[in-house]
Amino acid sequence: MSWNLPTLWFVLIGVLWIGYFFLEGFDFGVGMLLPVLGRDDADRRAMLHAIGPVWDGNEVWLLVAGGATFAAFPEWYATLFSGFYWALFLILVALILRAVAFEFRNRSESPDWRRWWDRAIVFGSALPALLWGVAFADFIWGVPIDAHREYAGGFLDLVGPYALVGGLTTLSLFALHGALFLALKTTGDLRQRAWEAARPLWYAAAALVLVFLTWSYVNALLRSDRGIVPDAVPLTALAAVYAVGWLRRERWDLGAFLLNGAGIALVVATIFLNLYPRVLISSLNPAWSLTIGNASSSPYTLGVMTVVALVFTPLVLGYQAWTYWVFRQRIGREEAEPAPVAAAG
Repeated sequence: MSWNLPTLWFVLIGVLWIGYFFLEGFDFGVGMLLPVLGRDDADRRAMLHAIGPVWDGNEVWLLVAGGATFAAFPEWYATLFSGFYWALFLILVALILRAVAFEFRNRSESPDWRRWWDRAIVFGSALPALLWGVAFADFIWGVPIDAHREYAGGFLDLVGPYALVGGLTTLSLFALHGALFLALKTTGDLRQRAWEAARPLWYAAAALVLVFLTWSYVNALLRSDRGIVPDAVPLTALAAVYAVGWLRRERWDLGAFLLNGAGIALVVATIFLNLYPRVLISSLNPAWSLTIGNASSSPYTLGVMTVVALVFTPLVLGYQAWTYWVFRQRIGREEAEPAPVAAAG
């Protein structure tokens, strides 16, 4: 890897996506598990209270990753939003619907009202968890990009078997991440159910990660193009996810959660290292792929961005770390019960 400003920003964008998937991953997981672990409204309140103080802050990572891609690699950004338009549109609709549901589900005591908003939370969590994996799998599998660096395919070109395996991998990893987060953050029966749900989710995630990484490795060998990914990265990703099963049996909540997050991070790192020095591979002709060279902004733009990042990134990280510290306590049913309404008079 030759270090220059485009390479630096490719790495930084990869780090931003890793941070987004690590943090938003458990938000998605909690949302997907809402009808599975929430046996009544008090349970579902507790689950949503567990992510309530942090979910919107976690989405900032997505905004920054998108903004950094737009500023640092405008060709990459333009091709993504033209070729992946419907996938990104569906993700955006799902995220908006989920955010609205978080705010509106408690505006009425009607069970039907809350049931519909709970369904919106499940949908708004599961669909992005699936489609993000599909999109990132497409990055390294390749999509039809022509000689003008424009997308030349349709929506169905994005949903091949490999891409679907990538989507199911992120879906299962995020669901497991959510179960482990609830085991870390809740008490009583809800915590016990989270531990129990983590077992089948771990089996699914471990199997899918193995299939996805193996398929990625074989595909790279057949193309004689592995980017710069060392064998240790995907092997460590696989080992981290498999070790979660042992930590779950030992009921080591923090270790299991962090190790599953490390597995997510290493899977994403494998994708970015496999890509380099490309940012989007053309399935029509490898020479037409977008690279950090032909897709990047001017050196001046990247230089200004670097200065801004050096100033503001520590502030953002410090604020988010402080938020997690303040809201580190476990959540139980009693904390999630609505405050009683004072009698008039």
